[in-house]
Amino acid sequence: MMGAARLMLPRVPEIDFWKLCGSGTGEGFTPVPNTGVYAILATWPDHATAERQTVQADVFRRYARHAAEVWTVFLTPVSARGAWAGENPFRPSDDPGTGPLAALTRATVRPARALRFWRRVPDISAMIGQDPNVAFKIGIGEVPLLHQVTFSIWPDAESMALFARADGPHARAIRAVREGNWFREELYARFRVTATRGSWHGTQPITMKEPA
Repeated sequence: MMGAARLMLPRVPEIDFWKLCGSGTGEGFTPVPNTGVYAILATWPDHATAERQTVQADVFRRYARHAAEVWTVFLTPVSARGAWAGENPFRPSDDPGTGPLAALTRATVRPARALRFWRRVPDISAMIGQDPNVAFKIGIGEVPLLHQVTFSIWPDAESMALFARADGPHARAIRAVREGNWFREELYARFRVTATRGSWHGTQPITMKEPA
């Protein structure tokens, strides 16, 4: 399915940037692959197109037929810096101002730094897993060990910032990344969660408020 989708996704009308990713075991932030969970990240011209194509396009329908469960998160980018495969695929717009916030980080790890990078990951995984504010978190990637993505959803900007600033494994890892030049390429983006569809482990990880 992952191989076939590489041929099918470019033919989906109005799809722009897209990536196919595997995931790690446990919280997802491990180098050991989880062969049961995969992610498709795609950008679209607008929310209505995203809603329609992720249901109607042949490749998404094929995934849904073979999957035990599908959860789709619709996002509006509100900030983005850095590059992914040489470009920044996210075009920030005005923040809708309501709903949970999602953070995405993507990095290409320098091979010579990969071992040191992965030594830090278990402590960071445990830290984010224990944070009572995080509504959802997963580690995914395009290439095992070297091309890594973290994705997390938070109720608000304050709880997200508190985790990022807190002294601990995450802050120490960030300092090590900067001082050791561990990444060849990196991207940081923040999104407003505008809608979700489906379920994750039989439940809905986040609660969306109805518009006033």
